[in-house]
Amino acid sequence: MKDRNHLSNVGLVHEVSIIENGLIDIPMLQILQPDGTPHKKAKVPELDQQLALKIYRTMRFIRVLDERMVAAQRQGRISFYLASTGEEAASVASAAALKPQDMIMSQYREQGALAFRGYSTEAFMNQMFSNEKEANKGRQMPIHYGDKALNFMTISSPLGTQIPQASGYAYGQKMAGEEAITICYFGEGAASEGDFHAGLNMAAVLNCPVIFFCRNNGYAISTPAEEQFAGDGIASRGLGYGVKTIRVDGNDTFAVYAATQQARAIALKDNCPVLIEAMTYRLAAHSTSDDPTGYRSKDEEARWQQKDPIARLGAWLKNKGWLDEEQENKDLEKIRQEVLQELKRVEKVPICKIDEIIEDVYDTPPWHLKEQLSELKKHMAKYPEAYPKTSGRL
Repeated sequence: MKDRNHLSNVGLVHEVSIIENGLIDIPMLQILQPDGTPHKKAKVPELDQQLALKIYRTMRFIRVLDERMVAAQRQGRISFYLASTGEEAASVASAAALKPQDMIMSQYREQGALAFRGYSTEAFMNQMFSNEKEANKGRQMPIHYGDKALNFMTISSPLGTQIPQASGYAYGQKMAGEEAITICYFGEGAASEGDFHAGLNMAAVLNCPVIFFCRNNGYAISTPAEEQFAGDGIASRGLGYGVKTIRVDGNDTFAVYAATQQARAIALKDNCPVLIEAMTYRLAAHSTSDDPTGYRSKDEEARWQQKDPIARLGAWLKNKGWLDEEQENKDLEKIRQEVLQELKRVEKVPICKIDEIIEDVYDTPPWHLKEQLSELKKHMAKYPEAYPKTSGRL
């Protein structure tokens, strides 16, 4: 049996030594300034024109999608929506630094990562309208996407559950000898869940090739960061668990891309986790159930609008001569029309028949589920006005 000494790396002092918060300075990587010009000493990552424009156009698509679907929820056409306005660079640029075989486990503000991988406008709409063409047969609430072919794990509503799951999945990738990693997205609010601590510790101890990507947007719904924790953000927690850690400007496309690219290389080469804390800001409400005017000022929002990640990357592209503003405006209008047309078309697609609600769990649905389904159908037939969409699909 191997002898172990848990004091082997512990230094000695001979007076009381108190370690205070802030003793270790964790800097924030920023390559592009808010006006879109690189810092003089910054190293701009190597992106060709095609990739840079794909990142930019994906962010613009998501901005349009968010605006349109928030409006659709207000009109009563869908039940719920979560926008990523102001945080597009965090999800899109990080996804751009991955490989197609890498698994994505997200929270619920990473629609940009999914769009970058090729999720279509039709697929977005099918999911949000929960119709019969949706891959999960409409069993998830809106914005709970999932796509097996795109290596995008289906989203769960409970906060933080994906964090230990990502550690386990990455451990499986390592054991199978795959040239792939897992990236796990979550907000700083979710880092207050016990699953965060369990997931990071598991990944560190078992040497799992996983990137923990925290979007620190300053608020856990209405709770500001200073009321959530007293430590130095989320990055300091990575150090506590022995996890390599990077803090980046989450509104800087190039900082996010460079950090994720390097984190992926480290995770694969060293079989270890990496934590990225992306400092950003949620310009939109937390969800369509939230009113941010109750907990933050318009002046605060205006200051962060000056750091808009789309405008920042757009300015760099223009300076580079890679962006034709007139053509981009035409393309933006095409995106708006595509989103609106798909919305109008897909909302007419029927939902699944009620019989399918008990399928896909057991090989053959057991008697008690069949009995419950029968009772449900009788209830819906008796009160069809309460189930306008479903009662016609009995």
